[in-house]
Amino acid sequence: MFQGIEFVNKEFFWLLLALPIAVLWYVLKHQKQTAELKISSLKGFKVTSSWLPKFRHALFALRILAIGLLIVALARPQSVDVSTKTKTTRGIDIVMAIDVSASMLAKDLSPNRLEALKKVAAEFIKGRPNDRIGLVEYAGESYTKTPITSDKGIVLRSLKSIRYNTIIEGGTAIGMGLATAVNRLKDSKATSKVIILLTDGVNNSGFIDPKIASELAVEYGIKTYTIGLGTNGMALTPVAILQNGNFQYARAQVEIDEELLKEIASATGGKYFRATNNKKLEEIYDEINKLEKTEIEEFKFYNYDEKYRSLVLLAGLLLLIELLLRFTVFRSFV
Repeated sequence: MFQGIEFVNKEFFWLLLALPIAVLWYVLKHQKQTAELKISSLKGFKVTSSWLPKFRHALFALRILAIGLLIVALARPQSVDVSTKTKTTRGIDIVMAIDVSASMLAKDLSPNRLEALKKVAAEFIKGRPNDRIGLVEYAGESYTKTPITSDKGIVLRSLKSIRYNTIIEGGTAIGMGLATAVNRLKDSKATSKVIILLTDGVNNSGFIDPKIASELAVEYGIKTYTIGLGTNGMALTPVAILQNGNFQYARAQVEIDEELLKEIASATGGKYFRATNNKKLEEIYDEINKLEKTEIEEFKFYNYDEKYRSLVLLAGLLLLIELLLRFTVFRSFV
């Protein structure tokens, strides 16, 4: 009955404790006012049966019920319809530049660096519903996998399809990957523009110097977070392709140009991170998620529907019925 109903003045419910006291008082009073006459026999008296005396207590019941309804009305029941409208006051455009060179298949992260990155990056994308996101792939060269878009379904499908292939020239062109990401963002009208650049190697190919690419990012006001991916020391890494097309793995030294990545991050106002395992990679994306917050304004509209009026009317009707019965039908008994 009261589902979805709130009571503004709940303290009035304490008055309901008076109702049992009133009922007790009525019972005791009725017993005292009932006269008794003892006679030896009823012979000679005409006995008539009437239902009116049996129902005279209904008048008190109507009054108690009316009082109870008035107490509930005093508690001011109401239903609240809340509608919410959100407004994004500060949008962020993000491009994730992902290294897809063969070394990203190294198994120092589970199941390998690339798959671990894709899993964490997918959760990051899902957690940015109000931002536009794009993807850039690079190895020895780079290209745009997905332009910046607010359609997270497209971005997630594109991310899932990223894998090592021999179409892109081998190597690690950090400068090319960064420059392509800058090119995706340079015309953006967003208040904040961010690149997340991930690599597991050193810049050894491409015709754009990473420092030049970082200067372009600074010129267009693009902040760059850099991530060096790979464990410290040796890692099980692809070293050759067998005749059946599978990779031959061997332990090799992890080489990451951390100084370059730190320079890029520092010059653009970003931050450098080192991910040596799956958990650390997750923590890095969580931290970036906290650092780059989208400002959202939320407006709530409350529509109150007062419910006490119907209770007051019903209580008044019960009292009116009681008065009519008291001075008409039950006039001889009360």
